[in-house]
Amino acid sequence: MSTEPRDSETSTTVDRYLETIYCIAGEGEIVRPSRLAQWLEVSAPTVSEAIRRLARDGWVVIGSDRSVSLTEMGDTKASTIVRRHRILERWLTDTLGFDWVAADEEADRLSSVISNDVIDRLDETLGSPLTCPHGNPIPGRSPGYGTLVALADLEPGSSGRVRRISEVAEHQARTLLTSLHEAGITEGSEVFVSPDGGDTSTIAISVKGRILAMSLESARWIWMETS
Repeated sequence: MSTEPRDSETSTTVDRYLETIYCIAGEGEIVRPSRLAQWLEVSAPTVSEAIRRLARDGWVVIGSDRSVSLTEMGDTKASTIVRRHRILERWLTDTLGFDWVAADEEADRLSSVISNDVIDRLDETLGSPLTCPHGNPIPGRSPGYGTLVALADLEPGSSGRVRRISEVAEHQARTLLTSLHEAGITEGSEVFVSPDGGDTSTIAISVKGRILAMSLESARWIWMETS
């Protein structure tokens, strides 16, 4: 019996873990098994076994506090995976007109079946974009913005431009991406924080003259550039 399906499944699992570790670390979080289990929606024992195998094969290092970090080899492979996904997202939104959520889902499906040559050609055709549609940098490129501030931390009466939507929101709060799309909020949108504010759990913002109420939790996933 051929072992190819098993090898393919193993490769896909490795890719999923490396991409997840890369994205969580990119948000400034310490990567721990419990966080991986939450992100990947698998059991703690499943994560522990997967991490053990990743460490055995040289993809990750497990710290004394059980934190997980990519090795140089792991980071190189993860960067390639993330680059493919973000370039595909950019193509799906900019050229084909998909919304953020649909683009992310389609990029997941396409990433493993499109060749590197096609990815490189898409990248060239798109003008070598610096970020994905949500403002997260394409590995190996500077995103083109400086220090960002979470929308939740902007002072009432101040304003800024949306530059990045956290990978956490992209993965765990796709309803937020849908809400932003419906409100016409994209990378580059100017947002004004109402001086009236909201209650202790919400923030009132104005976008293109439209007043919106947003939870502070969601506002922490939206990163702004202020003048």
